[in-house]
Parts: sequence; structure tokens; C-alpha cells
Amino acid sequence: MVEPLSPNRPTQRAGGLARLALILSGGGLLAAIVGAAGTGSGSFGFKIGLLLLVLGFLTSSVGGLVAVIAFVRGRSSGAANRRTTLIALAIALVFGGYFIAQLSTALRVPPIHDITTNLVDVPRFTTLTERADNFAAIPGEGDPAFAGMDPRARWAAIHRTGYGDLQTLHLPLDTAQAMRRATRLVQARGWAIAKVDAASGTIEATDTSLFFRFKDDVIVRIRPDLSPAGGASLDMRSVSRVGESDIGVNAKRIRAFLADMKKG
Repeated sequence: MVEPLSPNRPTQRAGGLARLALILSGGGLLAAIVGAAGTGSGSFGFKIGLLLLVLGFLTSSVGGLVAVIAFVRGRSSGAANRRTTLIALAIALVFGGYFIAQLSTALRVPPIHDITTNLVDVPRFTTLTERADNFAAIPGEGDPAFAGMDPRARWAAIHRTGYGDLQTLHLPLDTAQAMRRATRLVQARGWAIAKVDAASGTIEATDTSLFFRFKDDVIVRIRPDLSPAGGASLDMRSVSRVGESDIGVNAKRIRAFLADMKKG
């Protein structure tokens, strides 16, 4: 004799899908958080942290898909199941939106991590140390468009094309005034200052990202403006300590700093 189907069976199935969706989407987010925390604390390298971020995104995306299926199949399965499903879907959508936005930015910007306002006379760090592999992975090797160029020349060519808007800033201030303004802006941003040298007109500092705790070294260089306009000229450089692409972060930092210098 065949037992009749329990009226609670659809509800139980929908509840199982809802819980699975929450486990997957929440677990994916947790993997990304562990990756960020581990990288930031130095427990493992940034590549492992980024791998956990990618795996977390994929897992959370599967959770979002399961949540959609659970929602469609269990629309009459009760408020508790619907709530669990919606929470899982919200996690997947927010996390997925963040990841896709970062990926989209990475695909739009040049795959370099050393950004400056002056390619002819690049500001040089004297207190902070330029990373040993700074020009080790510049793209374009073997590309006919970069024939005969060494890594630094390829970097400059890519930089010139991608960040042509970044130029020396000319200010209607004397160098002492410009130096004071720049120092205040660095302090207001909370960057860890390594050096403020009024004699050479340079400030060296380190900015640390919020989640992965990536460190970018920054130098601000101020000199007398030798053009007929006079005043001061400001150049800036921002370099990521790890990675091959900075997802546009260094250029964004420089643009914001120059804009604030103009404001006064």
C-alpha cells in the first residue's frame, strides 16, 4: 500500500533549500572575510586572500541561485522559510555586486600599480623602499606595440595612455605654504607618515586599505615653479606594495589629493 504524500513534504523541501541557500551565501561571504582578515593580519599571502575572495564569490553566487529556486518552489511554505530565503538572496546580491564592481574596475584600468603625476622626473622614495619587483610583471613583453621597450619604458607607455590626466599641479603658493597644506592633508587622511622634509620638499607616507589591509606608499614632492607664473609645483607618486594591478586605487588617491590641494 502506497502511503499518501505528507502535506508538509513541500514545506520541508522548501525549508531545506532555504537553509542550503543561506549556508552557501553566508559561507561564501565568510570565506571572503577570512581571506581579508588573514591577509591583513599577515597570516597568509595576498594571493591566498584573493583566492578565498573568488571562491567565496562563486559559493555565494550558487547560494543566490538556490535561494531563487527555493523562493519559486516555496512561495506558500511559510514566513520563516521565505525570510531565510530572502536573507540568503540579499547576501548573495550585495556580495556579488561588490565583487562584480571590483572586477569591472580592474578590467577598465591599466594593469599597473605604480602611478605618478610626472613620468619624466618620477618622485623617488628615500625613506620608504621601492619594492624589489616593482617592474617585474609589466604587461606587453613580446607585444609588437612595445617592441624594443624595457619594463620601465612599457610601464611609462601604459601609464601615459591610461592616466594621461595626471599631471604636475601648479599652485599659487610659495613652497612653504604648499608644504604645510600638503602635510595637513596627509595627516587628515590618516596616512602613516614616514618623513616630512621641508628642505627637500618631500613627504613620504603609507596608506592602508580597510579590508585586506593592503599598503600603498605615497610620496608628495613640492618644488618652486620655474614657469613665469611662479608659485609651487607639486608632483605625487603612489605605489602598491603587492600585486600587479591596483584596480585604479593609486590614481584615485592622487586625483583626490590634488583636488583637495587646489581647494586649499
